[in-house]
Amino acid sequence: MGKLGVLRPDDIPHATDYVDQMVEMISTLVQRDAAYVTDDGVYLNVKSVPDYGLLAHQSLDDMLSGGGDREVLGASNKKNPADFALWKFSKPGEPSWSAPWGEGRPGWHSECVVMSLELLGEDFDLHCGGADLRFPHHENERAQAVALGKTFAKHWMHNGFVVDLEGEKMSKSLGNVANLLDLLEHYDARAYRMLLLQTHYRSPVRIGQDNIDACVTALAGLDSFAARTSAHSSGSPDAEVVQQFRTAMDNDLDTTAAMALVFDSVRRANAAMDAGDVATVSSVRAAVIEILGALGLELSIGDDIDADIVAKGVALDAARAAKDFAAADSIRNELQAAGYVVETTKDGTRVRRG
Repeated sequence: MGKLGVLRPDDIPHATDYVDQMVEMISTLVQRDAAYVTDDGVYLNVKSVPDYGLLAHQSLDDMLSGGGDREVLGASNKKNPADFALWKFSKPGEPSWSAPWGEGRPGWHSECVVMSLELLGEDFDLHCGGADLRFPHHENERAQAVALGKTFAKHWMHNGFVVDLEGEKMSKSLGNVANLLDLLEHYDARAYRMLLLQTHYRSPVRIGQDNIDACVTALAGLDSFAARTSAHSSGSPDAEVVQQFRTAMDNDLDTTAAMALVFDSVRRANAAMDAGDVATVSSVRAAVIEILGALGLELSIGDDIDADIVAKGVALDAARAAKDFAAADSIRNELQAAGYVVETTKDGTRVRRG
């Protein structure tokens, strides 16, 4: 995760550390008549939650009618077919904890709602997860909090799956997993981040050789831009460009529009560079760097190379100054063969990693 530039969470909770709090929460729900005990566990009565189905965008009646004549698992123990387990009594040999209703274990949905409320408190800003968690998991988390009389997450965001080029969800069971560790062995980790940013978070992310290679090429262009304009790094960010970025991100985290803005701004700054418009170069460059920083993409200007490579760049300039163009071309070819990008301008030669 460090290679990808993903920050570590402040807390990494273990559900088993919160069983006492889960028992307390379930007890409160039973006392409120929002939950009830059966011969195999404790269930939440979903009819105690008036807006159950909010995240699924369906009413409870619509959910039940959409199920047809299917047999509902455990229906004989439930007041309503959609009621879900908060606590399941243990069978011999299964892990178990003590509770007023009997030995057992908490339900999956109860674990998450308790840890969220304990660590983040009520009315926290954001709850995320894959699209497959919207229902029933997140719906049932939220239902418990509502039944407790508590506010839960203000916003819910559900991301699309990473899929292969045929649009199939990548998973171990399907045997079509491209190992991210292997990908990072062969590609700049920033390329994977860029690929994610160029797809809206709610859409499937297609992973393949062509689009990864395209991101590598795009990154090289951005790095080249940063290096080319590095002498103009003291300006203030262009306010209009930054505002356009904020507008895109406020529109359901539209990173696709944000990345399009970045590339448009780079083209504008490069044109200004060619025209000698230093003020525009400086302000637009600063805006691009600020935007990419917010998106977790740090550009390289090629100043992290070994001293002997730098010396070869100096030697190339010396050969050009002496009009020994054969020697200059030989040094350039050597550097390029080693994987470096060689850029020669009137200000001299810059060598950076390719």
